Amino acid sequence: MMGSDEKDRKFATTLARGLSVLRAFRASDDGLTHTQIAERTGLPKPTLTRLTYTLSQLGYLSHAGRNDKFRLGPSVLLLGSVAQVSISFVEMASEAMQKLADSSGTLALIAMQDADRMMLARTWRPQNTASIWLEPGHRLDLFGSSSGLATLAAMGEEQFAALSPTEDQRAMRQRGYEQLLERGFVITPADTQYTRRIHAVSVPFFAGEYGAPVSFTCGALPKDLDLERMEQEVGPALRDLVRDLERRTGRAPTLARRG
Repeated sequence: MMGSDEKDRKFATTLARGLSVLRAFRASDDGLTHTQIAERTGLPKPTLTRLTYTLSQLGYLSHAGRNDKFRLGPSVLLLGSVAQVSISFVEMASEAMQKLADSSGTLALIAMQDADRMMLARTWRPQNTASIWLEPGHRLDLFGSSSGLATLAAMGEEQFAALSPTEDQRAMRQRGYEQLLERGFVITPADTQYTRRIHAVSVPFFAGEYGAPVSFTCGALPKDLDLERMEQEVGPALRDLVRDLERRTGRAPTLARRG
């Protein structure tokens, strides 16, 4: 994605590289070394050294000493706090998502499009039940995950065209759209799944804060979430949760916004 973006004269490559450093951090990290950041970003060492120095000076990274690992700094925490307050639908859905995670024994999550991937923005693990372990910041395939399929099916044609989709990807999106029309949730067909190790069902929600759909998803290991449960139990429950959220926030159904 970076290669095509760098050809855009309006695209600020240095800024993008700096942000890629911040995006390299995951919730489970106990700090990252220069080498680890380089592995995750693909940036050359001289460039990375300048970026980490600048980000540290601005408070976006903290670095106590020469041999210490880099950690996200107070400026990032401040941005996160502001973002969390401004994205009201996440907190409004939190209690219901935790209840659904507990009752279904699945990992419930909200995922948002991040270029050609889906990034987990929030997760709810079922209490007293073993479940798959995915954390905020983890990225899924846009084409091949149920979260991606729900987002693709609900996004406008202009947004979709910007992804330069193949004919197979257009057909995949259409199948997702038909699922939403028929039952209000999507399950990625077996022939397009990016992994067979996780079963998941998703429902799109139009996030006015972003002007784009995000995906509400429940997922688990195939032995714990078979096709029948997805179709008859978890999918309908997740659909009803999102529809209730639409009513509470005064949002129109997501498909009504697709152009």
